[in-house]
Amino acid sequence: MANALPYKPKPGEIPTQPGVYRFRDADGRVLYVGKAKNLRARLSNYFAPLHTLHERTRRMVLTAASVEWTVVASDVESLQLEYMWIQEYSPPFNVRYKDDKSYPYMAITLGDEAPRVIVTRNRRIPGARYFGPYPKIWAVHDTIDLMIKVFPIRTCSDASYKKAMATGRPCFPGQIGRCGGPCSMKVTIEEHRAIVDDFVAFMAGGDARFSRELTARMREASAAMDYEAAARYRDRLQAIDAVLSRSSLVLADDTDADLFGIAEDELSAAVQHFVVRGGRVRGVRATTIDKELDISGADLVDQVLQRTYGAASPSEIPRQVLVPTLPDDALELEQWLQERRGKRVSLQVAQRGRKADLLRTATINAQQALLLHKTRRTSDYTSRTKALTDLQLALGMDEAPLRIECYDVSHLSGTNVVASMVVFEDGLPRKDQYRSFSVPETTDDTDSLYQVLMRRLAHIDRDDAVTEAEAAARALGESDDEAPVVTERKRPRFAYRPQLLVVDGGAPQVSAAARALQDSGHTEIALCGIAKRLEEIWLPGDEYPVILPRTSEALYLLQRLRDEAHRFAITHQRTRRGRDITTVLAEVPGLGDARIKALLKHFGSVAALSRASAAEITELPGIGPKLAAAIEERLAKRAAPGRASAPARAAGFDTVETVNR
Repeated sequence: MANALPYKPKPGEIPTQPGVYRFRDADGRVLYVGKAKNLRARLSNYFAPLHTLHERTRRMVLTAASVEWTVVASDVESLQLEYMWIQEYSPPFNVRYKDDKSYPYMAITLGDEAPRVIVTRNRRIPGARYFGPYPKIWAVHDTIDLMIKVFPIRTCSDASYKKAMATGRPCFPGQIGRCGGPCSMKVTIEEHRAIVDDFVAFMAGGDARFSRELTARMREASAAMDYEAAARYRDRLQAIDAVLSRSSLVLADDTDADLFGIAEDELSAAVQHFVVRGGRVRGVRATTIDKELDISGADLVDQVLQRTYGAASPSEIPRQVLVPTLPDDALELEQWLQERRGKRVSLQVAQRGRKADLLRTATINAQQALLLHKTRRTSDYTSRTKALTDLQLALGMDEAPLRIECYDVSHLSGTNVVASMVVFEDGLPRKDQYRSFSVPETTDDTDSLYQVLMRRLAHIDRDDAVTEAEAAARALGESDDEAPVVTERKRPRFAYRPQLLVVDGGAPQVSAAARALQDSGHTEIALCGIAKRLEEIWLPGDEYPVILPRTSEALYLLQRLRDEAHRFAITHQRTRRGRDITTVLAEVPGLGDARIKALLKHFGSVAALSRASAAEITELPGIGPKLAAAIEERLAKRAAPGRASAPARAAGFDTVETVNR
């Protein structure tokens, strides 16, 4: 492979001004669009020696046949031009968004003569004001039903409205009290427009003013003994309270902000966009992203903000945008948002307080959405079939691997070594066949992996021998005196031999696993490893890894196996450490099971208990100074050198977890 690209510009040809660049293939198709404050500095990264590039970046520059750039006057202009070209060309190597387009919105058609409120998934109604999205369509209908009790605006169709205005007879929804537009013959067009404005203002966050006004009117009507009017105002107040209860107050009531929680891995990302108006969460938008190139979290935030606000109206851009990480061009993004909104916009990272708590909630939702996205992808029958077929072709197997076992080794700073085995059959997890291993003595994680696999592979011959004996017994019949004797046994430790073994790691881990297969005499089982850094697939004896396409179902399956093995190993290790600390505490005279449980419950974790002083331990009822001192001394001995490293002792026994790849 040549180490220089034939279309690489000559030194000095690329300008140092800000601008936007495009990579094209031989047919002229735009492959990637990017922006830069300094075009020469940015593009030089793509023309570095090929072996130093990230695999997906290397694939992009090798696919391209030319690069071109456009110089602009400012960084803000480069932002705008990049967004326009991404929308126009949909480059395959830029991030790809998969929106929850099925989510419904509440829309008020402000462009109509008599605006109406509707439920829609169409975001292109001219002049409409949107609120949401809502997670369920019934949630929109329920909100509208409550809102029109307070702000009776039009709900009938355009055809009904035109017929009513032409004939002078109220529309049918108006006759039954379900429409408050001019077609109900109760208000004029001007009066109706004022009610619509109040409806929009309330939904946009003006809650307190309407509650105060209705409360004052209710009291005035009550004082004037107009109890019917007072009852109507009371019902409207109850409707307002019902609407507000659906979106609880999470921030100060004058807060208008958008929060973006982001969770990502090497290939995908999930974004949770919380729309906060008047201190309340008015809508949540979920987006899943496929990443083609290896981009940083800051660059991903940049792309998300451009896409979210690139086509947004000024009213949809809040005063404050909260993100997990500030992009490099945060100042330019702020200026771009201010120009679109017409007012000041601040772009910040929430550090503390209620905004940080809400951002963490958004991030947790994004993590769950990313996990759900990957789980659904591997659970779909068509995707599973394609994943197994692709895996068969990529690994050169004779048949699709219907049973796959994946192994991961976990340790606590070199001690407390454990391993996990997870099993997928037909692309789905078989949790009843998961197994965990303790490794008493080991030199490193490759030695641990070798030991674990030798122990597992030894069961294949035993289970096969028993299975053959059982089959022979059934064939000869129970009454045959020559039938082999098969002793009664419990459920086998392992089910049956896998077609594929997957190890978490690169070439060293694969070599250790291959040695175990060779020494156990089971070279018929296929083997591969998945390395975390570049999501590359290593085969035994190969000098270079196999790189599966970003959108490959096989890669998603291997990722899921690796992540599940890692999760199961960590869970097993934590359980063991919990048992260890219970055993250690049980050695303290005068400390029984009840007090041990009370200690762990009071401090919340093993790490907190290990860091606690004798004075803090005596705060627990039933534990005096002498017993507390004995507990502190015993825990200090447990943390002695040789049991855990200095960083582990400093941070607490429950806080340092490492998984060697």
